[in-house]
Amino acid sequence: MGKKEDIFQNRMAKHHDELRWLYMELYQNGDMFAELCTQMYEYYKMRSQKLHNRDERRLCEPDWFKNPHMLGMMLYIDNFAGNLKGVQGKLDYLKECNVNCLHLMPFLDTPAGRSDGGYAVADFRKVRPELGTMQDLTELTDACHAKGINVCMDFVMNHTSEDHEWAIRARQGDGEYRSRYFFYDSYEIPRQYERTVPQVFPTTAPGNFTYLPEQNAHVLTTFYPYQWDLNYRNSRVFNEMMYNFLYLANCGIDVVRIDAVPYIWKELGTACRNLPQVHTIVRMMRIISEIVCPSVILLGEVVMEPEKVVPYFGTVEKPECHMLYNVTTMATTWNSVAVGDIRLLRKQLDTVNSLPKEYTFLNYLRCHDDIGWGLDYDTLKWWGMKEAPHKRFLNDYFTGRFCGSVSRGELYNDDPVTQDARFCGTTASMCGIESAGFEEDAVRLKAAVQLDIMLHAYMMTQTGIPMLYSGDEVGQVNDYSYKDDPLKSMDSRYVHRGKFRWDLAGLRKDGTAVEGQIFQALLRLERIRGREKVFSQDADVYTYDVKDNGVLCIMRETEEERFFGIFNFSSQRRTAWMQEEGMYIDLFTGENRQMKDVWLPAHGFVWAKRCSREEQVQ
Repeated sequence: MGKKEDIFQNRMAKHHDELRWLYMELYQNGDMFAELCTQMYEYYKMRSQKLHNRDERRLCEPDWFKNPHMLGMMLYIDNFAGNLKGVQGKLDYLKECNVNCLHLMPFLDTPAGRSDGGYAVADFRKVRPELGTMQDLTELTDACHAKGINVCMDFVMNHTSEDHEWAIRARQGDGEYRSRYFFYDSYEIPRQYERTVPQVFPTTAPGNFTYLPEQNAHVLTTFYPYQWDLNYRNSRVFNEMMYNFLYLANCGIDVVRIDAVPYIWKELGTACRNLPQVHTIVRMMRIISEIVCPSVILLGEVVMEPEKVVPYFGTVEKPECHMLYNVTTMATTWNSVAVGDIRLLRKQLDTVNSLPKEYTFLNYLRCHDDIGWGLDYDTLKWWGMKEAPHKRFLNDYFTGRFCGSVSRGELYNDDPVTQDARFCGTTASMCGIESAGFEEDAVRLKAAVQLDIMLHAYMMTQTGIPMLYSGDEVGQVNDYSYKDDPLKSMDSRYVHRGKFRWDLAGLRKDGTAVEGQIFQALLRLERIRGREKVFSQDADVYTYDVKDNGVLCIMRETEEERFFGIFNFSSQRRTAWMQEEGMYIDLFTGENRQMKDVWLPAHGFVWAKRCSREEQVQ
């Protein structure tokens, strides 16, 4: 190994003491720590030379993922192109979309009918047979890297499928494997957990424990009965899961999305959310990656408001996740669409923009999951909006049951007792493209397309990485065919997980078609964002009061440039009341304009940058 061994030893020397201190704090097991270090070196040696080279390049540019050129797209392999080889054959299309971060939704082996969309993993080192093999995955990541595309995957740390080898052996009574989960022979301790632990799916999967009659035992299952929570009090669990993480990193994965991060550590008498030990585990994972595979970054799925998410970034000296999802801002965005009022969204953005610039969020309009209305109800209450009726209004609005609503979608986990529910739907359907197209209403269709484009422009104005969901780039609407599939019919999230419509993608260059209008507009926005310095992570970002609660204005500023993104969330014509000196250029239309009392059509937007002296002369 020679030089390679020196590199590893230098990295290990830099991090060893902290890693050992954290490990021993949790586990007090020096032998298991020694095993972890030995295996880290083995996985380092197994890493390909291409990936070693990638590591060294990325170490020279540690903020590579913060580049304004970054654009993600998430997709299900089977829906997009059948299998991994099919995705490899479609990389030119992804490049045409300006995508350079491909998020492959869960593809590891899961049991049919008990997969939770791929999040109930039966084998962390096996691709679902219908999607391909691990060799296919490695070939795909190689091909992606050759085209400048990074690859992201989900790493489900909190639980395994009940069909995982560990669970099978635990069910057979093997005490060593039972200790990798939370098994109880009576309901006494589970009852104590239930007093303090909230339910994730109170309608479809009530309770946090599942009774196994053949073992006369109860096992902790926070999400679904077929997903058994892992016991990270057991050092063997942590070690083995880290080996799985390094194995997948060695397949060429660049971004590891850690699923359900706050749930990883369980403690009786608590809510089993956001406990301090979770941060210890994520910090150790960050250290392990920096030693073995430093080009790999960690994306945390933490579904909370920004001020509570922040601890998962760690500190500048002891970082944890490289990136986090901007979940609450996403939900607040759709709230703003429904009420035509941006006050709550502006407050949310002010919070995000006040955070250190080192913190990077992943921004999106929607994803594979439902939209939960976890809004700032303390603030809404001051404005006369109570939580329960407001949630009912939002769900009525986005399912099209509210008078005048153009949105279409379906509820998820609708609880008849609490009357609480979450929502599912594609961006296009939420914007009204589905209903207008079905009713053949050209005026409404034009307005729906305008709203769709405006929301994407707003998303790309935020600091961080924008992420598209496959199909949104061509305005794909809800797919209700899932109701005919007995394995999917009970999960309404499949309404926005339909197969990618390649026939619609074929219209992407047709400016008269909805698909072409959206695709070309997004393409223009992406190119502008990539070339303009004012979209850099280092820019100062503020909201700007334009004296109209229906209009959101975001100002981005560097020492040389000033930019305004103005977005009309109202379905009526509005004016952004402002008096900015100098001439501006609308980056989207190419027209020169003044930023004084800016008129915007319904759901219109402006992307304007102050002209330099040279540009003003021209």
